[in-house]
Parts: sequence; structure tokens; C-alpha cells
Amino acid sequence: MDIYEKLTILADAAKYDVACTSSGADRRGKRGQLGNAASIGCCHSFAADGRCISLLKVLMSNVCVYDCKYCINRRSNDVPRAIFTPRELADLTMAFYRRNYIEGLFLSSAVVKSPDHTCELMLRTLRILREEYGFRGYIHAKAIPGADPILIRQIGMMADRMSVNIELPSEQSLQKLAPDKQRSAILLPMGQIRDGIVQSKHELVRYKHTPKFSPAGQSTQMIIGATPESDYQILRLTSALYQKYSLKRVFFSAYVPVVQHSDLPAVDTKPPLLREHRLYQADWLLRFYGFSAEEILDEHNPYFDPYLDPKCNWALRHIDQFPVEVNRASYEMLLRVPGIGVNGARKIVTARRAGQLDFEDLKKMRIVLKRAQYFLTCKGRMMQGVGCDPRMALRGLLQNEGKGQAFSLGAQQMSLFAPTAEDTYQCLTGQI
Repeated sequence: MDIYEKLTILADAAKYDVACTSSGADRRGKRGQLGNAASIGCCHSFAADGRCISLLKVLMSNVCVYDCKYCINRRSNDVPRAIFTPRELADLTMAFYRRNYIEGLFLSSAVVKSPDHTCELMLRTLRILREEYGFRGYIHAKAIPGADPILIRQIGMMADRMSVNIELPSEQSLQKLAPDKQRSAILLPMGQIRDGIVQSKHELVRYKHTPKFSPAGQSTQMIIGATPESDYQILRLTSALYQKYSLKRVFFSAYVPVVQHSDLPAVDTKPPLLREHRLYQADWLLRFYGFSAEEILDEHNPYFDPYLDPKCNWALRHIDQFPVEVNRASYEMLLRVPGIGVNGARKIVTARRAGQLDFEDLKKMRIVLKRAQYFLTCKGRMMQGVGCDPRMALRGLLQNEGKGQAFSLGAQQMSLFAPTAEDTYQCLTGQI
């Protein structure tokens, strides 16, 4: 099997990990023009400063000793198998980098023989890149649960970011669908990576040139929709992971039925993309807006509203806290107004030092007034024709989203919808 065939198999096998975003595109070169593009293995991630980074996203191998029922690479599944040698993968990465296809590497793997053996293969690859080729580009490496802590530590010294996939939202689901894996074995390297990052920061204070351990932090991913946990349970777990392990990001992957099993949804079941979208919106509220999981959902309301984003839904359920006066409200309260994001709240707090703001000023700041108008006053007045009434606000919010043309306050039947382009933008930027 040549290296191109291996890349085809192992790049395709890596597409179910959503820690990076979009796939690449095929584009042949043309005479008189510069460059071309190959979609195999190329994806995009985003740096903390907003830059889009092209990565080679690939598995070290899809030969796995585990038999997770939801995984296309499970031991009992009949799929083409391949494995890179460390030299092959390092050379391939450098070839892509020199052609300006990529700026870094996203490396994961199925469990080959054992967690230790798999980590050794990945570590050898990273050492060739860093020490032999002097590669200083971005590297995201997956830690393999169950591997020796020394190997995890060594990979962390080579990688910019590490991640450990928590896989499923509860231990019961993990035992049912992935009996070879243990929750404790997954959480152990998470704690080790957290402690390594903290230790590295302390060492940098004392020794300026000490090597950094996973300087871009760690993240995780969980599969949504393969098991019966509620949105509330998933959100509470997400909040706990941020607090206990200091994660940079929790990624949610809508379950894609790729294998048939009696314990899984039917193969023709559509992935719960709207649910995934709502979880990402709620994730922003947890990380940047000061919300707790218990404020967004609770035991009596354990699922997201299919028609309203979590922030609008919270505001309507707490209408007694509105309207807020834009010229006096605290920064924390402004963040809870639908249509005002983190950037918008900062602009308001800064601008009102120079004088009283009105709705025209908010428009210039690009505040989404079609949402915010039901929850704000400027100089003591609401927008003309608008009142802080939950029924009016609900009707207006649904109509503004294009989801309420047939909306009425009586009996109705509404169809579910896919996230709009604006929803997607807000989910990426956090301005919700």
C-alpha cells in the first residue's frame, strides 16, 4: 500500500473528530496560475486571535484493539485498515507544509496493540518533526487513555495542544457502548495534562527558557445523540469539565450513524445537528457570558427549546429582570440581554462614559436590536411600538428568525429547522 492510499484511508477515518472544523477542497493547478489544493486530510482550525489555520488532520492508524459499538474503526467492523510509520507521517507533514497546504498537524489514532504502543508511535513522529526537521508549526495531539504518564508527558512537551476524548456523557453509556474503555482511564490523563500545564507555567516564571508543556491547553469531545442523556446532563458535565480540568474547549459531535447495532440509533436516523448547535450556543454562555448550567436548563426543563436559542429562552423565562436601562446596567447584566454579545457589551460600557446612549447609537455599534429591543430601554424609554411583554417578545423573536410566519399564540404545528447562517455566525463569534 503506497502512502497516498494510506492517507486516503486515515484522513477519511479522522473526519469524525470535530476538534477541528471544515474539510478542505480539491483544486487542480492551472497553467499560468500558482498552486493547487488537495482535500485529503486538510481541515481548518482557529487560533485564539481569530486566524484560520490549515491543518493536516489524520490518524496514525485505524487498526484498533477496541470494539466500541459507535465507532467505524471498531475491531469487528470490516473496513480498509492502514498504519503510518512515524517516518512516513513526518515526511508527509513536511511535504504538505513546504507546498503551503498546511500550517500544522492534528494527530490522533486508533489504539494499535496497546495505548503505550500507540503513544510511542505518535511520539516518534513528533520527535522527527520537532528535532530532526526543526518544525515549529502548530501540532494538536490526542492523548491515548491508559498510556503511561511518562509518554503523555513527553507528547505534551512536543505538542501545542492536547486533548482526550471523553466520548460519551455518562459512565453507564460508556460501559454499554464502549466496554473496553473506563471513565477513570479517560479522566486520569485529563488531570495529568491540567497539572502539567500549571507546572509548566510556574517553571516559566523561574526559568525563562524552560520547555513548555501543551502551551495551547487541552480540549475534549463528546458524542451527542447516541445515548439517552438529556441536554441538562450534558451541559452540567460540560460545566464540570471546564471547572475541574481547565479545558480550553469542549466539542460536541452529533452522532452520525455509520455502523448498525441494536444499542444504537438506526442507520437512517438523521444526526441531531440542531441539538449540537444549541449545545455550542450554551457553551458560549458558560464560557463568556457568566451563565451556569443550572440557569440555562434544569431538571424541570432538561432540553433546549427547538425554536429559540438558549439566551433568548432564558430571557423570556426571566422577563421580570427586564427591561434593563442601557445607560446604567452593569456589564454582567448587559451580557444577559439577547442580541448583545461580549464585544457589544464592552462597546456600550465604554461609549456611555462620554454621554447617554440611544437606540441609534446601539445600531451604530451593531447591536442586534431585532432581539435586544424587547429587553432594553434607552434614557428610560423602549423602542417605539415595543413593550416588555413575553408574548410580544416571543412572537417577535420567532418572526425575526424567519421561523414564525405561521406563529400564533393558540394551537399550532411548526416544523423543525436547520440553523440559519446568522445562527452559525453567532455560534462562531459568541455574539448572541
